[in-house]
This record gives sequence, structure tokens and C-alpha cells, in this order.
Amino acid sequence: MDSRNRMFLCRSFASLRHPRENFPSSSPRLCNVAGNITFGVLSHRVSLVLPALVPQHKTRGADESTTMTAMLEVNDLCVSYATREGKLHPALVAVDLELQPGEILGVLGESGSGKSTLATGLLRLLPKNGCVTRGAVVLEGRELLELTSEELRQIRGQRISIIFQEPSLALHPTMRAGEQVSRVLAAHGINRKKSLREKTRRAFDAVFPEEAERFLESYPHQLSGGQRQRVLIAQAIACEPSVLIADEPTASLDPTTQAEILNVFRSLKKQLNVAMIFITHNPALLVGLADHVMVLYAGRVVEVGPVEKVLTSPAHPYTRALFQALPAEIGQSATGRKAKLMAIPGDLSHESLLPQGCCFQARCTEKMEVCSAAEPALINLGDSQTVSCFKYAH
Repeated sequence: MDSRNRMFLCRSFASLRHPRENFPSSSPRLCNVAGNITFGVLSHRVSLVLPALVPQHKTRGADESTTMTAMLEVNDLCVSYATREGKLHPALVAVDLELQPGEILGVLGESGSGKSTLATGLLRLLPKNGCVTRGAVVLEGRELLELTSEELRQIRGQRISIIFQEPSLALHPTMRAGEQVSRVLAAHGINRKKSLREKTRRAFDAVFPEEAERFLESYPHQLSGGQRQRVLIAQAIACEPSVLIADEPTASLDPTTQAEILNVFRSLKKQLNVAMIFITHNPALLVGLADHVMVLYAGRVVEVGPVEKVLTSPAHPYTRALFQALPAEIGQSATGRKAKLMAIPGDLSHESLLPQGCCFQARCTEKMEVCSAAEPALINLGDSQTVSCFKYAH
């Protein structure tokens, strides 16, 4: 992480806002196929205190229940990848989530935690060796895992869209940006030239408030990384989908451009009331953007809750370890001396996952005897925050 990215991270934590609380609840269904954490930059320091969290095993009351119909419901989703020998290795295990209109769910985790597998699994865009082994994905009342290829093709891009993390690979190098967006519209039945032009221009106006016409006629090589990312966003919103999946859309951008792209997503939320899954490895990007955060480790959900609650009071040892690995200050510790960044011991390889018990036990500094015996279930801590850890089981 360079110094500019660190500065953006710390400033973002200083602007924490209170999101609406709306925790997902779903039931699985079978189908075929405490302490302190301190962040700071120079004289700008923010202290995030972890209060003692007491588990509260409560169920949501009638007055707390969600009255809106969910745009997207994912129940017990399991995805595996096959090796050349034909052995299946799980990449997602029993993932549940629910999205309401206009809600943004941040998905947080390090590389290899299953974030991109979640994105591609929802749209059935897995590679040839990937397969959904169990679960249900219901979009606006339709079960996506039971649709034919042609039915799914009509839904992708029109009702649910994905924004990939590398625009230089996703955009055609010899095609103007406007034409690439127009082809998405044409694939979903918009064939009249006037309608194509109007809808394409509307999509570009949403992501390029100024000089939209110039960017319509530009080739990808004439655009910066941030501008190419905006073209991908224009492709994704051209048909005005109800659900948008953004798979690390700012990963290759500098902090200034990252902030601009995040403002585009905030604007889309207001304009289109689109439900969104925002995938990232950087928790700072979720501040002021996401309503809830879901933390993944080894394909399993280890913590879920309102963005402010999870970022300021993380309960799971893995979530806390992620934040402790962030720099307290650029190049210096609190004592003014150079210090090494804290690192989570071990790695997230398949070999590091023990066959029984908690998936994080091999790297956890708070491991208990029970962690090796069984896998912890999600425990309700109250305030719509749940965590998968035996520390809160009693």
C-alpha cells in the first residue's frame, strides 16, 4: 500500500456515517447445479475503540422486520472448484445474504477469501472447473440457478450487472466507448438508432457529468484508468438493472481517482435506487458508501453487520487482524520510530485449512480448544451484528 493510499484510508475512517440497519435473514434451500485499534496520518489520527461485546441471542421482532421485498436473496450458496484429478475444493461455503432496493452491501476480505467467486457464482459466470454445489440465488422472485442459458443471458446486464476490476481487459481496444455501451443495449432488444443513442447518452451522462459526448467517441486507449472504469460502469447501468455487482472496481486506481469513482457509485444509488454488492479488500472504501459489511474468510462468512459497527467494533479475530495490519502512521509508529506492519501469521492457502473446526484456527492468536473440535455458527451480538466465533457462544 503506497503513502497516498494510506492517507486516503485514514481520512475515510474519519468520515464514518451512520447507515440504516437492515440485517439479512434467509433460510437455506437445496438446488442442483477487546482493545484499541488506531489509524492515523501525520497529525491526523483517528482512534477506533473496541468495546466489550456481549452476545445477545435475540431474534428480530415484528416491529423490526423488513417490509420491503428483497431484490436479491442468496441462501446457503456453496461453490467448489475441481482439480485436474477431479477432486472438489470448496471456495464458498453456506453463504447467505439479502439485498433491499437501494442497499449497498460491502464484501470484505483478503485475496483468496472467495469475494470474486461470490460475484461470478451469482451470475453463473464461473470458469469451467467451477460449479455451484448447493444453494439458491433468487433475483426479483426468479431462481437464477434453475434458468436455462438463454433465460440467464436475457437477465444478465438487464436485471443484474457486474463491473469487473480491470477495465483495460474488459473493454474492446478497437471499439469506441459509446459503441461498447450501445451493444449492451442492443443485446437486450433496444434496436432503434434513436433509442440506442438516447439510452447510451443517458448512461454516459450518469458517469461523465461533463463532456459525455467526447467520451462517447473515445477509444479505450485514449482514456485514463478512471475514465475506462466509468465506461464499464456505464455498460453495467445502461439497461437500468435492479442489482449491481462491483468486483473491486477501484483496485488499480490511485486514491484520488478512487474517491471520484466512489462518488459515482453514491450518485447511482440515489439516482437509480439500485441494490449493490461492492467487493473490496480495502475497508476504507466502504466508509460512507456501504450500509452493511460482510467479511469473508476461506469462503465462509465470519462477520456481518452495519458498516459503522463492523469497522469501529470488529468482533471476529480475523476482522480485527485485518485492521491491525493497517499502518498506524506513514512510515512511523506512535513513538516516532520506524516500525514494521503487523501481519496475520500464516497464509490463506488450501493447505492451511484444517479438515475440522474453525476455518481461521491455524492463523488465530485467540484460538481455544473448542476451535479445533467444531466449526462455529453465526452468533447474534445485537445491533444487527453477527459473528462466527466461539468466544461469543456463552
